[in-house]
Amino acid sequence: MTILATPLTADTSPSRARARRWAAPVIAVAAFAVALSGNGRATLNGDELATLSAARRSLPELWTLAQHIDGHFLPYYAFMHLWASLGTSEVWLRLPSAVAIGVAAGLLADLGRRLHSLPAGVAAGALFAVLPSVSYYGAFARSYAFAAAAVVLSFHTLHVMQSRSAHVRYAAAVAAAGAGHLFAVLTLPAHLLLKPRGLAKRIAALAVGSVPAIALGLLGYGERHAISWIPQRGPEVWLKLPKMAAGDPIAGPLLFALAVAGAIVLFRKDRAWAGAVSCWLVLPPVLLLAVSHLLTPVYVDRYLFVTAPALALLAGIAAAAVSRYAVPVVLALTVALSWPQHAELRDVNGRFENIPWAVAKIRSRPADALVYGQSSLRTGFRYYARPADLPEDALLARPAPDPTGFGYPEKPDLAALDGRDQVWVVWRGGRSAGPRLPRVAQLARAGYRMTASWQSGDTPGLTVALFSR
Repeated sequence: MTILATPLTADTSPSRARARRWAAPVIAVAAFAVALSGNGRATLNGDELATLSAARRSLPELWTLAQHIDGHFLPYYAFMHLWASLGTSEVWLRLPSAVAIGVAAGLLADLGRRLHSLPAGVAAGALFAVLPSVSYYGAFARSYAFAAAAVVLSFHTLHVMQSRSAHVRYAAAVAAAGAGHLFAVLTLPAHLLLKPRGLAKRIAALAVGSVPAIALGLLGYGERHAISWIPQRGPEVWLKLPKMAAGDPIAGPLLFALAVAGAIVLFRKDRAWAGAVSCWLVLPPVLLLAVSHLLTPVYVDRYLFVTAPALALLAGIAAAAVSRYAVPVVLALTVALSWPQHAELRDVNGRFENIPWAVAKIRSRPADALVYGQSSLRTGFRYYARPADLPEDALLARPAPDPTGFGYPEKPDLAALDGRDQVWVVWRGGRSAGPRLPRVAQLARAGYRMTASWQSGDTPGLTVALFSR
């Protein structure tokens, strides 16, 4: 099978012109629809509930929170503060991410057309739309989809940069990427491989656009204690890049191999852009691991979702370079291989913390009490259950969350449980995680013993346990 180094034969017919005009919008709508599908079925997980907790605070309260934890999410939290004022359903909270995915797919389709051909653009946008990772973050109330869309916009703007206003758009795209997620800036070194006219102005725009990321980075560095849970990683994590970017252990490596072929095709046509898109894909994990070893451990797979568009772009170029028939074949194969992942993501437990399941397991008497292994779980239980449906939250000290975090103030001892023969305890993680939690250890010292427990099936999952005196 021969891979062509040039775009497919040009067709200047009216039908071809219409296809160029409508390809990107159609891909954008399709990607939005895929991201939106199943949006309201999977229950909110802890990260999304943190978004909800932040969005419900006033702007001064958000600033107080940002000075202690999640400072780099401040722009997203401020946006969600306004968005959540119109509703807090699962679909509504996740809708902005689905819109961002549609924008990213449309821009990616147009960028692929500009770099290679219309079929390449269609393939790139369509492959991006059907990646399981895109379905996950497109139905996720966090800022990762925003960051990915801003990164695609920054590369797209570089390709069409011809005027002064384009430099303004470029600076805005860079700023949006850093505001979407701090580590989206790890894609910016790839921009330096492109040297169009007006290089000095472009570098100036890049510097101006980087200001928000620098400010958020300084704010986040002072809060690195909040990510002390992240373990130190080694170079072996790079082997997970194809799976991480695609969201599937089988389709990911195959698409990555296709992306390598796409980089070769693009190199023969435009060396600078081949190098830039390749660095967009592989440089962020290298730099993130370097930051982990030089400053503090920060290597988490979801911080690298911004590489998924580059994977789809290069794979789409390779598919289109083979023949026009290769595009639907590659697309169908990707969907077939990743279908189990798509089904799992759209399951009620698709975010691995099924709080309605935990609520349904609790069958209490009026004299029972409910204890939380992690106090932040209250946000989810309050979201999915009425207070009357749950045992008394006897250890809660104040109903509002901690202004400097997502937990809730609690009474330090178990005196409020005196006279209660049954206590329900819920915690994040498996059964084995319970004894290591301070509240569970307190219950054991007070003479309570676990008499029953239930665990959700996926990691980290939730455990519901019944303790009796």
